[in-house]
Amino acid sequence: MILNSPLSQRGQTASQSVLRIDFEAYFEAIKNLYHPTENPNGTFPLNVAENKLSWPMLRSHIEHLTCEHDIPDWVANYTNSTGSPSFREKVASFYSEFLTHCEVNPEHLALSAGATSVIDLTSWILGEPGDVAVFPSPCYPVYKQDIQNKSGMERYDLITHHNIEDLANGPLLNIKHLEAALKDIESQGKRFRLLVITNPDNPTGGMYSQSKLNGFSDWCISHNIHLIVNEIYSLSLINTQHPELKDDYPTPTSFYSFANIMQQRQSEYLHHWYALSKDFGASGFRVGMVYSLNKTFLEAYNNLNGPSMVSNYTQWMFELVFSDEDFIEKYIQNNQKLLTENYLTVIKALRELQVSYAPARGSLFVWLDLSEFLKENTQELETELWNDLYKQTGILLTPGNGFGHTQHGQFRLVHSCFPQKELEVAMKRFVQFVENKRKA
Repeated sequence: MILNSPLSQRGQTASQSVLRIDFEAYFEAIKNLYHPTENPNGTFPLNVAENKLSWPMLRSHIEHLTCEHDIPDWVANYTNSTGSPSFREKVASFYSEFLTHCEVNPEHLALSAGATSVIDLTSWILGEPGDVAVFPSPCYPVYKQDIQNKSGMERYDLITHHNIEDLANGPLLNIKHLEAALKDIESQGKRFRLLVITNPDNPTGGMYSQSKLNGFSDWCISHNIHLIVNEIYSLSLINTQHPELKDDYPTPTSFYSFANIMQQRQSEYLHHWYALSKDFGASGFRVGMVYSLNKTFLEAYNNLNGPSMVSNYTQWMFELVFSDEDFIEKYIQNNQKLLTENYLTVIKALRELQVSYAPARGSLFVWLDLSEFLKENTQELETELWNDLYKQTGILLTPGNGFGHTQHGQFRLVHSCFPQKELEVAMKRFVQFVENKRKA
């Protein structure tokens, strides 16, 4: 402990804890964005999981709705800590109709200011400091901070494979992996408290089957381990039947919402996360949701969520959006079409280069392998390659550091940050970079 510090020990630690190692480069890059006429030599930050493809459609609809409706009085007042009752009803209807395809009770929903708040508060309620949350790797790096900064839980990266080619048919997590992780964690004198699965996966875009989700549920319940499935990309699906993509998917797998299993099991150990940041490209509006049948968990959430409540104006605004089911259906269809087109743009370039990648069924990502350019499998050389790509081409990928994987040189490319025509420019630069590296 630092004596006479103006900060608490927690504050001192936070002041020295970087949220993401690529944020400095990201904020530099967005000051010099590519534009076909005004800045043709500009940058392509493809490292932050933002979906900008369908925002024009959503923005136009929001502008129309908010002009057509008067702001109700409740927007200026306090409301329920877990969300306005009327908005939770609309969210439950949206879930039932478009997301989960099973009936969702609004009393089992709680809303917070973004997915990060939901993850943070869930961890605080379910885990003790030093408890372990298990994540199949590679996995979204910032989960570590989300579960650790306040609750003090520890992240455990569960290795299921080493080569990207092993992911050709999707995620490999199985019960044997979970049994091995449980044995390892308990041998360290720690408690395996949470299993967190993102479906579709971040960063690979893989999809967990209904049978696997059922198996994980039964195993977790039998071991008193909380299973949380994050379906934040559940509507951001790729058209796997596209003529130029279908050969990547020899095994059919359709998205199956974990909420159905929750309804069947009626267990206090099963929970569901969602947010509007990815499928709706609305990260700045800060709307995250947790769905749980655990009454005590929801009571705790209600008592602790005051600092993380969603703005009433935002709730009212999306209440209007969710009331228009015809628009929602058109929006989802259009969004998936645009995502598929952008995904294909990236895949065509990778195929041309014979660069390995994990076939994505959903999400905003391509997980690709450039390890051929590393003389040794080290973090230092991976970071050097990541920097070289950015400095030489203006393309900023998400570095592999923090994803918890064994093979360095694998990167996440977010394909939803730019319209297709602009993404094509980025991929031409990428192709040229790889070809030059191979000639060197």
